[in-house]
Amino acid sequence: MNFAGVPIVLIVVSLVLVALGAWVLLRQQWLLQWLKGTAGLLMLGGAVYLSILALNLYSYNALRPDVPLATVSFRALGPQNYVATVALPGGDSHDYALRGDLWQLDTRVLHWKGLLALVGAGPGYQLDRIQGRYLALEDQRSREATAHEIHSPPVVFDIWRGASEGSLLLSGTTLSAAFLPMADGAIFEVVFQRGRLEGRPLNSSAEAAMLQ
Repeated sequence: MNFAGVPIVLIVVSLVLVALGAWVLLRQQWLLQWLKGTAGLLMLGGAVYLSILALNLYSYNALRPDVPLATVSFRALGPQNYVATVALPGGDSHDYALRGDLWQLDTRVLHWKGLLALVGAGPGYQLDRIQGRYLALEDQRSREATAHEIHSPPVVFDIWRGASEGSLLLSGTTLSAAFLPMADGAIFEVVFQRGRLEGRPLNSSAEAAMLQ
């Protein structure tokens, strides 16, 4: 067979495959069972995905203006060395060692898209990270910086990461409060206001630190 004959053979084989494929697909009983099986698998897969999504969403809280997301208090261990206690609205609290002069709290935020957004489903949040920072640029460059991941571990997959990279149901963003001073005995609350996070002093120690 010469080179020009190969395309003819391929065309003949393709026509045979088309005829065989059409004959198999036209066997209605087999086609119906295949469609039923595919639909069933898709439904089971959708149910598993939605269940995992729901489990992950339980670690998020409704984001509402002027409602505290967390209360952060400080205890000094030494110069530029603190223990920050992050207390959640539900009553849980955790301690984190921070070095520096300032602190910042980051929050993961999920916004619903599509139909859920149209019916008024509001955003949710989860605390993401707390970190310390030095006032002096030289200290920031040369001394140990501290940061702690405080978000809940995801179940199977991280819905916030998926939402921030592109999702049909959700969009993900990060909100960060401005850096605020650390001081022994200072207590702050973090609230969502005017589309951003704000840290508010709750006692005289915090108010005095903000005036320095």
